[in-house]
Amino acid sequence: MKQKILIVAGGYSNEREISLKTAESVHQELKKNKNYLIDFAEPNGNFIKKIKRFRPNIVFNLLHGRYGEDGYIQALLESQKIKYTHSGVLSSSLAIDKEISKKIYIKNKILTPKYIKYDFKALKKNEILKKVERKLNFPVVIKPINEGSSVNVFICQKKNFLKNLKKLKDYDEILIEKFIPGREIQVAILGDQKLGAIELKPKRKFYDYEAKYNPKAKTEHIIPVDLGKKNYEIVTSIALKAHKLLKCRGVTRSDFRFFKNKFYLLETNTQPGMTSLSLVPEIARYKNISFSELIHKIIKDASINK
Repeated sequence: MKQKILIVAGGYSNEREISLKTAESVHQELKKNKNYLIDFAEPNGNFIKKIKRFRPNIVFNLLHGRYGEDGYIQALLESQKIKYTHSGVLSSSLAIDKEISKKIYIKNKILTPKYIKYDFKALKKNEILKKVERKLNFPVVIKPINEGSSVNVFICQKKNFLKNLKKLKDYDEILIEKFIPGREIQVAILGDQKLGAIELKPKRKFYDYEAKYNPKAKTEHIIPVDLGKKNYEIVTSIALKAHKLLKCRGVTRSDFRFFKNKFYLLETNTQPGMTSLSLVPEIARYKNISFSELIHKIIKDASINK
């Protein structure tokens, strides 16, 4: 009997387009396997009807950002008792919340940039400007607490801080983080194994949305990473530690800055992209794990009650 796999992608977040590209890449690979019966669904008002009609064995969750990576869709699937890929309700909600995940890192002695949470209703702009100067000093990074793919992330100097801050007012609360210069290192974890690391050299200011998904941005991907054996072991171990602390499942990607011989963990992504430019498939390829093998390992890990 064929195994029914329902690919869930698209959604309502700012990362909808990337989610659909990821879904297309995965679908092209899955349909090569004659043992699979594949269907596609958006997480809309007909989602539960689709599940009940198709009755999938597994949901392959390829949503990014809010409603797909924050525990929302995971809770729906748990309620329907359908196995799904990637992390569960709790770990998804912990990882996407940049403030909560930072608190977990700090409590467990993982280095992460200093930060301030800013509530637009609680503090006036001039007050937050003074607070940032006093506690963090410029430059800083401002970003939403629960978005992915570097959506609406800005590196700010004092002169453009208030202007950029205004662009995020729709979020109510945001994170203001000390900017850490240095090398951009990304580490992939699969299950409880260190999959590997890659270094990025963006032509842009940093590895933002354009640098991630637009081939014209010409971000340089360096693998193997030239860190030396000791530092490579340190950064991959930190990523695995974060993966376990957040109780993640399947595949995750942790983003680091390496500065003055120290690794600063920025965040852990529970639904890393699977497009042609995505980092996890590239790291896997370097470790002689094909895209097909990677997808099947993720499917094999699908479960509920996680």
